[in-house]
Amino acid sequence: MSKFKLLGIAGSLRRHSTNKGLLRAAKASLPDDVTMEVADLLQVPLFNPDFPDPPPSVRRVFDQMAEADGFVLAATEYNYSVAPALKNILDWASRVPGNALLCGKPAAMLGAGGPMGTGIGTARAQYHLRQICVFLDLRVLNKPEVFVNAYAGGFDEEGNLTDPAVIEAVAAQMQALRCALKLN
Repeated sequence: MSKFKLLGIAGSLRRHSTNKGLLRAAKASLPDDVTMEVADLLQVPLFNPDFPDPPPSVRRVFDQMAEADGFVLAATEYNYSVAPALKNILDWASRVPGNALLCGKPAAMLGAGGPMGTGIGTARAQYHLRQICVFLDLRVLNKPEVFVNAYAGGFDEEGNLTDPAVIEAVAAQMQALRCALKLN
């Protein structure tokens, strides 16, 4: 039986997203006492404070966040920043009274992407996401960092991670997150 629950959230909505592939790799490498669900953001509307209550698609993710002891955030990079889907669900969650869904929870951040020909993966998006997480009072791991160049051949056609070195880096990050969960 698992002791800790994680929620994985990818900024990409694509079915064969490499960032969703990173979440699958993270889930496969979790220690035995940790489980992870992955949030579905496909039907989550843009945050609008005019909604009297969050729509059902948002409430489903809120339920997952409430049950989670921590998060794995896959930072898809769009135009040198965080993808709208990830930022949007964090904006929705930040409006819950007392920041109850996010406050003080540990989070790991990883990402695959970046312009072709660079080796920096989603470093710029992760930097912006780290700033957002500071405001939201999430406790983001400082290391190990996982920045993956999505164009270097480390993923198959369905977005699954195949690069052994990156699989090892993701597993190390999940072990570090497990330690953070224990301390939280």
